[in-house]
Amino acid sequence: MDSRPGRRALSRAGLSLRVLVHGAGSIGCYVGATWAGAGFDVSFLGRERIAQEVAEHGMTVTDGEGRAVALDAGTLHFSTSPEVLAEADLIALCVKSTGTAAAAAEIARHARPGTTVISFQNGVSNVETLTEKLPGLDILRGMVPFNVVHLGDGRWHKSVRGALVAEDREITRALSERIGDRPGKLILSGDMTGLAWGKLLINLNNAVNALSGKTLLEQLGTRDYRRVVAASQREALAMLAAAGIAPAAIGPISPARLPLVFGLPDFLFRRLVLAKWKIDANGRSSMADDFAAGRPTEIDYLNGEVVRLAERLGRPAPVNRAVVALVREAEAGGRRHFEAKDLRARVPGA
Repeated sequence: MDSRPGRRALSRAGLSLRVLVHGAGSIGCYVGATWAGAGFDVSFLGRERIAQEVAEHGMTVTDGEGRAVALDAGTLHFSTSPEVLAEADLIALCVKSTGTAAAAAEIARHARPGTTVISFQNGVSNVETLTEKLPGLDILRGMVPFNVVHLGDGRWHKSVRGALVAEDREITRALSERIGDRPGKLILSGDMTGLAWGKLLINLNNAVNALSGKTLLEQLGTRDYRRVVAASQREALAMLAAAGIAPAAIGPISPARLPLVFGLPDFLFRRLVLAKWKIDANGRSSMADDFAAGRPTEIDYLNGEVVRLAERLGRPAPVNRAVVALVREAEAGGRRHFEAKDLRARVPGA
């Protein structure tokens, strides 16, 4: 943070906080635009193609509740150079987990000592990586429990209900109070590790959605796809129990009940779960977007986290290992899309 006491006090009160979104993709654009709409001084660091898009169209983010935040192109501060990191009091890190090490190197080179970094990334190991590589910075864990769809022409849509979550600290309290119930709402938690694992249990659906080639509503409405997810969750819960890790609930369903719920017959799942989740018809997982764009996926930070935990425990993890292998094959140019019964047949234990 700025060494001047007055500046620190203002920043901590949220009155003059300079926020930089590092990784202005779908999640980053949503976070940055909504926080700018709440009155914060927000800048974006991202790829040239997004910079060109928002320079032409501005930035508009919407959600399923009919709310919208629009930023005019002339008011946007969007950079493709990491040197802009030096201007930030707080960095909202939204890069893919595969880019954590590279982002940490950029932050270490340019950010000022004491700068706060909130990791709004998938997986559970990014904060450990950032803490190791950025010893002079304040590293906080965050969580994004929803999907954001890029609609083109400077438009992004939050397709699933939920609010951002971050560690309960002085600076995040200032953020949360300023944002209030506006889009981009920030909830605070004292158990971010448990929440990270709880979210990962839900995100074990990401790979199945990508391998289905369908929207989230279509895929989640099909029991055999969900049975693969349920098997992945059961295996993950067994590893967490063996490691003494207690995952926290994301929403009304307890982690222990997730496999049972995902395995329900279609008519019950649709009535009891999908109707409450309010998933937008356009919603897809971020991994499905990676498939479509030909990008490397975050599989190592989703099902791969379960496999690594199992290895540390000296236990097998055949379900999650099989899902990782299928995604790896797809990344290498192999088969990408499976019908539900075919995918279930490819995953032992599902």
